[in-house]
Amino acid sequence: MISVAWFVAVHSRQTGDLVQAMVVGSLGISSEIGTTKLLAMFFYRHKVRKLVDLYLACDSLVTPGSRFANNLMKKLKEVKKRAILFWMVIIGNGVVYVVKPLLLPGRHLMEDFFIIYGLEPKFETPYYEISFLLMTAGVIFTCYLPANVSAFLIIITGYSEAQMTALSDELRHLWSDAQQNYKKTSNSAIDLSGSSHGSTLRNRVDDKLINEYIKQRLHEIIKIHTTNINLVLRVESMYRGSIAAEFLLLTLGIIVELLGRLENTYIQIPFALMQVGMDCFSGQRLIDASVAFEQAVYACHWEKLNVSNMKTILLMLQMSQKTMRLSAGGVTTLSFHSLAAVIRIIYSGYTALRQVTM
Repeated sequence: MISVAWFVAVHSRQTGDLVQAMVVGSLGISSEIGTTKLLAMFFYRHKVRKLVDLYLACDSLVTPGSRFANNLMKKLKEVKKRAILFWMVIIGNGVVYVVKPLLLPGRHLMEDFFIIYGLEPKFETPYYEISFLLMTAGVIFTCYLPANVSAFLIIITGYSEAQMTALSDELRHLWSDAQQNYKKTSNSAIDLSGSSHGSTLRNRVDDKLINEYIKQRLHEIIKIHTTNINLVLRVESMYRGSIAAEFLLLTLGIIVELLGRLENTYIQIPFALMQVGMDCFSGQRLIDASVAFEQAVYACHWEKLNVSNMKTILLMLQMSQKTMRLSAGGVTTLSFHSLAAVIRIIYSGYTALRQVTM
């Protein structure tokens, strides 16, 4: 970073090459994303450990082999693939960036016009070897930290998303599960499917047994739902500052990358866009899971329950209308809408600065 600051502020002024300054400046801006996330994880390290313990405690509430557990694991496989894809793209981007100069004939650095302070002439031994090793270490630091910290964030928010999706399925099957449980416990062959003869059949059913089962299941669902709300609030409070800083750095970095021309920065842009896009995608999926849960609460055949369970459903409906979300500094919610807004800001900023620099 010292070399980047010197190159942009001093060396580029001497040479008068604005494009070089833009390319190196974008590298410096983007590389600080890893530093920001590292500092956030270090500052909140005790809270992060506590958060992991709370997620493990939440997972202990799941009954192995149940439909809820199966749906949860099915959704978590998608979350795992999402985290692996993100990690591979970020790390792969760094690998390509380091390997590219090695495949070209002659001596090349990742950015041939970038000079590390005090290592001139840069293509002479041992300056070339030292520069290459230092820049490789910088790439590892720049890629490895965001890849792992963001993958961690994808996994923990994805777990809450998976829990909400599995809970939605439980609510939609709540009435049919109560019917099956009644048949099993009472050895009854009565059909409680809610057909045209439903009112007649309901007169032969012990409503107390059915509603007791539903009451128990609702309390279990509320416990898991409340736990996930608190977990997401903890995640949001810990990471919203670092996410805001990340968005600011990435937006500024992409604008400068575009000013440095795509032919010079085509490897850097996927690194930045992938991080913005995945954060917004994770936030959007969490919102979608919350909305699905709200719809499932209303679709759980609440009209067939007793007054006590109806009140519980009403309370759940009110709680579910407060959508789980992640935010960047508490200013904007991470979603597809915010991703589109970031892209508009990037394009507007690039257009305005392009006119000034031309």
